[in-house]
Amino acid sequence: MKKLAFWSLITVTSISSFAFVSGYFEVSKNLDIFTTLFREVNIYYVDETKPGDMIEKAIDAMLKDLDPYTTYIPESDIEDFRFQTTGQYGGIGAMIRKKGDYVVIAEPYKGFPADNAGLIAGDKLLEIDGKSVKGKTTQDVSSVLKGQPGVEVELLIERPGTEKLFKKVFTREEVKVKSIPYMGMVSEGIAYLRLRSFTRNCANEVKDAITKLKDENEVKGLILDLRGNPGGLLNESVDLCNLFIEKGQEVVSTKGKIKEWEKSYKTHKTPLDLEIPLVVLINQSSASASEIVSGTIQDLDRGLVIGKKSFGKGLVQQTRKLSYNSQLKVTVAKYYTPSGRCIQALDYGNRNDDGSVGKVADSLKTAFKTRNGRTVYDGGGVDPDITVEQDMYAEIVGSILSKQLIFDFATQFVIAHDSIAQPGEFKITDTLYEEFVTFVSDKDYDYETHTEKDLTELIEQADEDSYSDFKKDLEALKKKLISYKEDDIHKYQSQVSELILSELMSRYYYQEGRVKAALKEDSVLDEAINVLNDSKKYKEILSGKQDAR
Repeated sequence: MKKLAFWSLITVTSISSFAFVSGYFEVSKNLDIFTTLFREVNIYYVDETKPGDMIEKAIDAMLKDLDPYTTYIPESDIEDFRFQTTGQYGGIGAMIRKKGDYVVIAEPYKGFPADNAGLIAGDKLLEIDGKSVKGKTTQDVSSVLKGQPGVEVELLIERPGTEKLFKKVFTREEVKVKSIPYMGMVSEGIAYLRLRSFTRNCANEVKDAITKLKDENEVKGLILDLRGNPGGLLNESVDLCNLFIEKGQEVVSTKGKIKEWEKSYKTHKTPLDLEIPLVVLINQSSASASEIVSGTIQDLDRGLVIGKKSFGKGLVQQTRKLSYNSQLKVTVAKYYTPSGRCIQALDYGNRNDDGSVGKVADSLKTAFKTRNGRTVYDGGGVDPDITVEQDMYAEIVGSILSKQLIFDFATQFVIAHDSIAQPGEFKITDTLYEEFVTFVSDKDYDYETHTEKDLTELIEQADEDSYSDFKKDLEALKKKLISYKEDDIHKYQSQVSELILSELMSRYYYQEGRVKAALKEDSVLDEAINVLNDSKKYKEILSGKQDAR
């Protein structure tokens, strides 16, 4: 038996070694082929080549067949990547957007160089350090604006409503965007906190924010808003969960091809509050670390999850340093919440227009149990305990947004008004809305409704089938439909007004004002407040006695 065991071990070891050598040989062989091909093409091709562009395209094409999150990060994009993971970068502190041939300031961050120097949304950047930026992309301009803190950068600016151009000289600073754009009391005894992303130290920032809210108010329930939060650092999601669950509890585990990625991440600190009723808000844009938090809170029955099904990203990435200051962000593992489920969407490409996970057949899902025995499923995102559906924006709204007409209207409004009422007090009145209608009346924001698109296809089919009389009837119907479209600007007044309010709040009160104003008409928030005020319903859902869905 000992001999048999010995020879079995030798056999297994030999097979493993052969598999490793075989795999290494395949990598080495193909790498050699690629290197020699690349060299020969660049030496002998009839025209001049661009080796850098060729390599980047080859890398992108190679990674495209893997998953959407395994990406190559060239040296030029390192600052942007750093911002995604830390919330920090060296720059002037402003969001920018493309408008026509130029890039404009979209939103300055409060308290940073652009804001302190008086830059406002709508300011057009004509030159940077004496060089024209006409025709440059936002990425081009961003790469020039960002850089080493302490270094000066000069901008030539054109401001709407002002005839003369003017220059501003900035000293780049270390810009740290707040991970918590707003916190406050949204109802008697109900505290609210929105987390923008899981950047470094955000869990401690959440802890400090909750402590401050509890010190200043009598808090009987907490709402953690992760809607639109794309995720970030895994360890921060574990530390955030630790605020509400006991020490030593597994929050998430990871499994990958390499043994070192089979890990279990447990809470290791004393929790902040194990008793406070908790609601986590999510939507189709809540991803990655947001899903770890919402999935863990749900699996352990520590709180309720309200909103819409989350994005469905159950993959873990790690950055690997490459030559010449470039990096590879590579998927190394899948992660699993405490119940054992992986919320990764089964099909990366099967998504709805709003980015949410496409319909997954029930036969492909696996059921898991929460701590209290409630049933939850894998296969694409975290399903809320209470689903709150919200209306999709109408086609006219999408067109107005894409043409940046609300942005332009807000720029014009700010020129005429030095100040407006506080968030929550200022409203888009019918009079103000009619000002917007007048503003867009001579602007191009043509759009095609689903009905109009279907009618166009039907007219084309009738023409192919030689139904000439029927075609005329359909064309007459289409003309009538177009006349109905003319009233869409009033039909969808509430949707457009919501976006105008959001833009104006950001102009006068920054991100905090934008968030605070949006909460006044928020059906998901209202549902969260209602369930926290109904302790019986809250406890029955968590215990599995009541089906909230």
